[in-house]
Amino acid sequence: MKLRYKIIMFAIIPLLLSFAAIALAVFYQTSLLAQQQRNTVEQAYLASKETELKHYVNLGVAAISHLYNAPLQNAATQEEAKAILAKLDFGDDGYFYLYDMQGKNLMHPRQSDLVGKDLWNLTDPEGNFTIRRLIAKAKEGGGAVRYLWEKPSTHKVAPKLGYVVALDRWGWMLGTGIYLDDVDNALNKIDAQNTKNSQSTMFWITSIAVISALLIAVSGLVLNISESRVAEAKLKALAQSVVRSQEDERARLSRDLHDGISQLLVSIKLQIESGIAKLGLPKTETESARVSFTRATSQLNETLGEVRRISHDLRPAMLDDLGLAVAFEHLAEEFMEDTGLPVRLQITGDISGLHDVSNTVLFRIAQEALTNIHKHARNASQVDIDLSGDQRMVNLIISDNGGGFDVPGIASHPKHGIGLSNMRERLATVNGQLALHSDASGTRVSALIPRSM
Repeated sequence: MKLRYKIIMFAIIPLLLSFAAIALAVFYQTSLLAQQQRNTVEQAYLASKETELKHYVNLGVAAISHLYNAPLQNAATQEEAKAILAKLDFGDDGYFYLYDMQGKNLMHPRQSDLVGKDLWNLTDPEGNFTIRRLIAKAKEGGGAVRYLWEKPSTHKVAPKLGYVVALDRWGWMLGTGIYLDDVDNALNKIDAQNTKNSQSTMFWITSIAVISALLIAVSGLVLNISESRVAEAKLKALAQSVVRSQEDERARLSRDLHDGISQLLVSIKLQIESGIAKLGLPKTETESARVSFTRATSQLNETLGEVRRISHDLRPAMLDDLGLAVAFEHLAEEFMEDTGLPVRLQITGDISGLHDVSNTVLFRIAQEALTNIHKHARNASQVDIDLSGDQRMVNLIISDNGGGFDVPGIASHPKHGIGLSNMRERLATVNGQLALHSDASGTRVSALIPRSM
């Protein structure tokens, strides 16, 4: 995978992971809040219903209080009380019921078939003794009990909340209740709404995550296209620069050979021919022949010097013969002679043992940096060259005290900064690194090359 795609993936993956963590946290908190809301609503609803049932029971007790508190008590009085309670209801599923303390049903307006039966051992579908629990609660002083009972309107067993009290004088248990399936339906609607809200929240989080990832991908693609265009422009300019450099180098070599070496060789040829011609003259003219050969020898020396200069420009022989330190000393001396700027050269540590390619790269970078200082360093009065090495690295630092330049602007311009690009490309061939810093106080170029490539 290319580096640009890796960068995009490293940007998208943490974002998606963050959204996933947010989604999980929101889902957990939403579920917890929904459960708390359900419990709160259920408790509040049951508390209100329990209070309502207590009022109903008090109303039932009040309806028969004149009979219950009468001085004379008989079976007819109790039957009249049963009749009154049987007529008291509140809806199809709201009614009163009576049991004695041994579990015998005394009155049930909705299930008359239960009247007179002993239901002490009656159990619900879950195995609980329903009547025993109701009687126990009545003996404790009365209160609410949750149990399962057949709902008259549907003839199906449903959860029910009952409220019972004891009528101790007659040995009765009076109770009423409401069925809770409606409560469960209401709570289920709340759960469904909470689930829908949670799903909607997850949908929005997912949508935002996807849109964000797409925006990053599109932005990365646009950036890649822009960078590709800049890189292509730089590559095109670099290729043109390489071609121009090759042609310029060929033209320079052609001029040097034609204007320098060729003319010197022609002159030497004429001098030698003149000397040979003079050798046939009388002995008195031999001095003239000697002068011709002396001139030829001098011009041969000039020719050799010109050949050495051209060879040095192509590749300094000092790198191969005398090493990197001597080559840098010679380079510094040439720069001072050509520009008049003082150069401080400092070589520390161990710089030997580098590969020939690495030596050439360091030398060419130094040449390029010094050329840039000569052409572009405004008001520079001092140049420092620091070459140092250790067991792992060799570091070259070339600095000046000129006016500096805009590094980002030059680097992003497709037609400028070719020299800097050449430096980076040369270092890339030997796994080296280039660092560049420039401001109003000067420019500093640092090239770091590892000993092992």
